[in-house]
Amino acid sequence: MLYNIYMLLTYQYKLNPTSQQVVTMEIWGELLRRHYNYALGQRLDWLNRTRSQIDRCSLICEPIGEIPHKVDYYTQASDLKQTKELFPEYKDIYADCQQQNLMRQDLAWKRWLVPDQNGKRGGRPRFKKRGDICSFTFPRVNCAKAGAHLTGNILKLSKIGEIKVILHRPIPDGFEIKQATILKKADGWYVSFSLEDKTIPEALPVDEIKAATGIDVGLEKFLTTADGQSIEVPQYYRKAQSVLARQQRKLARKTKGSKNYHSSANKVARLHLHVARQRKEFHYQVAHWLVKSYDLIVFENLNIKGLARTRLAKSIQDVAWGAFIQIMQAFFGKTRQAYQRCRP
Repeated sequence: MLYNIYMLLTYQYKLNPTSQQVVTMEIWGELLRRHYNYALGQRLDWLNRTRSQIDRCSLICEPIGEIPHKVDYYTQASDLKQTKELFPEYKDIYADCQQQNLMRQDLAWKRWLVPDQNGKRGGRPRFKKRGDICSFTFPRVNCAKAGAHLTGNILKLSKIGEIKVILHRPIPDGFEIKQATILKKADGWYVSFSLEDKTIPEALPVDEIKAATGIDVGLEKFLTTADGQSIEVPQYYRKAQSVLARQQRKLARKTKGSKNYHSSANKVARLHLHVARQRKEFHYQVAHWLVKSYDLIVFENLNIKGLARTRLAKSIQDVAWGAFIQIMQAFFGKTRQAYQRCRP
C-alpha cells in the first residue's frame, strides 16, 4: 500500500503574476466560492425535503413544495452550461476549474454522510465566507486539452495568461506533472504541481539491511533513536508567541474590514506561515538524516489526535509528529534507493 504514496510528489513554486493577473485570479476565487455555496445549498435543500418519511413530519418545521430530484456531482456539473447562460462572468473561468470546485464540494459531502473504513465521518460541510476559497485546480498539464502548460519557467494558464514561475529546484526526471493547483498565501501566489512516477521502487531485501533503528518521539526530545542519538525540540511556535500576541492585540484594536485591519491580519498570517515553514524545514532535515543513516526505521504507534486533546495540546501540535511521519513515508522509498546507490 505504501508504494502508491511513493509514486506521488507535490512540488510548490512561487509565482510572479502581473497586477492584472492577480485581479483575475482573485475574481475566480470569489466566483468559485459563490458557486460552491450554491451547490452546497442545493444539496442541503434536497436533504431537508427528503429526510422525513412520507407518512410523518417533524414537530418543529417541515419544508413544503415540490420535492426536488436527488442532487449529486453529475447533475450539478451538467448545470454548468445553464450557470454560464444566467451569469456570463462564469464564462471567463476555465471549465475544468469549475468542475474541480464541484468535485471538492462533493468529496466534503461524501465524507460527512459516508463513514470511512473505521466507521468515522467528517464534519458537516459549511458555507464558505469571502476569501475562504483561495485556490483552484487545473487537472491536466502539458497535454493536448490541458488548461495549464509549463515551458521552462513560464506557466501558461488558460484565460489568465503566462506567469513566471520561480523554479528554485528542478522537477525530477521521470516524473509526469498530473495537475497544477494555483493557491494564494499570505505572501503571494503559488503553484503546486502533483508529480507522478509510474515506476515502483523495489523493497530492500531483509538480508541487505545493514542499519535499523526504532524512533521514540517526545516533548523533551523531538526523537530518540534506538542507539541513543537524540534531537532537541526546536519549539518554533513557543518562541514566536510573544511576537504573535503583540500583533494579534494590534489586530483586535483595528476596525474590522478596514485597510488597517487587513494589513494587520496579513502580518499575523505571515508570522504563522513563517513558523509553519520553519517546522517543515526542520522535519525535512531530520528526515534526510534518518534516511541517510538507516535502512529500516520503525515508529511507535501514537494516538496523536487523542494526545492533542490534553493540556499538552499546544506543545504536541508545535512538534507536529503526524506531519513528520507523513514526510518520512512520502519520500523514503525513492530517497532511500538514492542514498543506497551512493554508499561505498
